[in-house]
Amino acid sequence: MKPAENTARAKVEASLQRRYRKEKVFRLYGLLATTVGVVFLLVFFSTLIAKGASAFLQTHIRLDIQFSADILAPDGTLDTAYADFDAIVRKALAEQFPQSNDRNARREMQRMVSIAAAYQLRAAIEANPDLLGKRQSIFLPASANVDMVVKGNIDRMLPEAQRQVSDRQLAWIDQLESEGRLVRKFNTALFTNGDSREPELAGIRGALMGSIYMLVVTIVLSFPIGAAAAVYLEEFAPRNRWSDLIEVNINNLAAVPSIVFGLLGLAVFINWLSLPRSAPLVGGLALSLLTLPVIIIASRAAIKSVPPSIREAALGVGASKMQVVFHHVLPLALPGMLTGAIIGMSRALGESAPLLMIGMVAFIVDVPAGFTDPATALPVQIYLWADSPERAFAERTSAAIIVLLGFLLIMNLAAVVLRKRMEKQW
Repeated sequence: MKPAENTARAKVEASLQRRYRKEKVFRLYGLLATTVGVVFLLVFFSTLIAKGASAFLQTHIRLDIQFSADILAPDGTLDTAYADFDAIVRKALAEQFPQSNDRNARREMQRMVSIAAAYQLRAAIEANPDLLGKRQSIFLPASANVDMVVKGNIDRMLPEAQRQVSDRQLAWIDQLESEGRLVRKFNTALFTNGDSREPELAGIRGALMGSIYMLVVTIVLSFPIGAAAAVYLEEFAPRNRWSDLIEVNINNLAAVPSIVFGLLGLAVFINWLSLPRSAPLVGGLALSLLTLPVIIIASRAAIKSVPPSIREAALGVGASKMQVVFHHVLPLALPGMLTGAIIGMSRALGESAPLLMIGMVAFIVDVPAGFTDPATALPVQIYLWADSPERAFAERTSAAIIVLLGFLLIMNLAAVVLRKRMEKQW
């Protein structure tokens, strides 16, 4: 072999070795980046679950309640609307801790039980009026501070002045635990109540219903309009500078910060059209503006993915342009269009900035019963609870984030399953 050929071969082999090394380094960087991303994701979810999982359980105190007729019906007639159920709770606490009967002790005792205890007793006697005059052992919800102590979220070793519970209350909690009167049950209030200033009563039902109402308005408005716009731009619109301008603006709108859509909703829907503030209807309209560009872009991509041979074959057998689009192109593009719509809904579900601008940050206790009732949304509820200084609200913030992520996961899984079930092979 000639020296020139040996030199050329050596250069080729050296270049191949360099290419192989670069490929290995690139693969290593890709693996490292993926590993870092997965690690951060695991840390995020583990931290979130560690902080929020305990919120799905609520501490209850078992007390021996005497439904005394002298207290509840002093005139011989029981009127649950005016009966003093707090008095029988105080009496049960005094019987449970007879050694502490001064005024300060009675106040501290009362702060160990949630204010929801009286409503629970009222509901019990309304369901069973025969309880009047009888004695029954009932589990009543504990206050947020007692719940935090039982869950270990309040440091017992801190000085009493730096704790939210006194030394005497800690002794009572230990006594109740030793007697088996403290039990943690599933926190149904988290899913059945609206917002409250008392952490043990605060729930996400109002925010959840508000989010559902807004998503209904959003999907009803944005998907038909977005799909129709995508079909027109992709199949019927002439290719000129105007269609190019519209396409560029749609792409730009998809990148506009969400707060801008909130300002637009405030100016148009509230100030100009005088629609009710803090209503799911207005929130859905604002989120429709936000998701419309995303749905149009996803729908156009789905329509483009249909092979040209489908259109040519339909035209070849005499189908009109309208028949080609609605009988052949749309059925094949529909899975991708629905997937884009669900992804747009997932983005809308997690948005809070547009809703803050239209007043859905207000403190609303009642659960909305319609599209025009005052409401808030789940991301806004998380924002409100995260701003609260109480430790119990921090726990519920993490729990609400878990619920929100669960809904987002379900929606994204639904998009994947829907696409797999509906897509057709050609």
